[in-house]
Amino acid sequence: MSLLATHALHTTIGVTTVCSSLSLTINNGERWCVLGRNGTGKTTLLHTLAGLRRPASGDITLNGRPLQQLSRKSVARHIGLLFQDHADAFPASVLETVLTGRHPWLGALQWEGSQDLVIARNALQAVALCGMEERMVNTLSGGERRRAGIACLLAQDPQLLLLDEPTNHLDIHHQVRMLELLQQHVAQDDRALLLVMHDLNLAVRYCNRFLLLFGDGETVQGTAETVLTQANLERLYQHPLQEVAGPRGTVWLPQ
Repeated sequence: MSLLATHALHTTIGVTTVCSSLSLTINNGERWCVLGRNGTGKTTLLHTLAGLRRPASGDITLNGRPLQQLSRKSVARHIGLLFQDHADAFPASVLETVLTGRHPWLGALQWEGSQDLVIARNALQAVALCGMEERMVNTLSGGERRRAGIACLLAQDPQLLLLDEPTNHLDIHHQVRMLELLQQHVAQDDRALLLVMHDLNLAVRYCNRFLLLFGDGETVQGTAETVLTQANLERLYQHPLQEVAGPRGTVWLPQ
């Protein structure tokens, strides 16, 4: 049984058709990346798959069950979402912020226990934020806040991780480190990953499945070998590209 699947999914945002009759199947161990130009609806699709936005038509199933029929707590135990930007409406420490990832696993009016604290601290260690537990989250740099968001997602421990531009605000070292962390997390725990990314070369390096959104409802999906052709990518980005052999495989350069 697939982890998440769509059937004849039709999604729109304003006058843009994000996808039309999309049948997508995400299985454990897969690392998907959604690629497309600005405004093609990548974030909208991510929110739709997370159950935060209803599609115009079509079905989404999570572990074989209709997504819209599941409680929000049940969905949150299986799907975690990293938003494109963070809005910290209330003052909180870094540790308190990461602990919010444990809320789907707590009962009504239940406080976090010692095991939740261990999980949160381990997540902070994984993203190299040890020693910042008591810092107020609104004092972090953009990159530190991004890593705290990823730690929160790791603490949530969902089966499917949906991340909207996870490398936002990160320097090169932390871009690579966070993507390697996510790759290892999926491989070790038999989970799945779906990223929205603008860095095509990092996407090729860390993902093994791709979904291309063209902005008119058309989509193309598959492996890098079958989907990431020069013709597809130049049509996708409406810009000429040059394919170069790199030490870790193909690198795409704008002309």
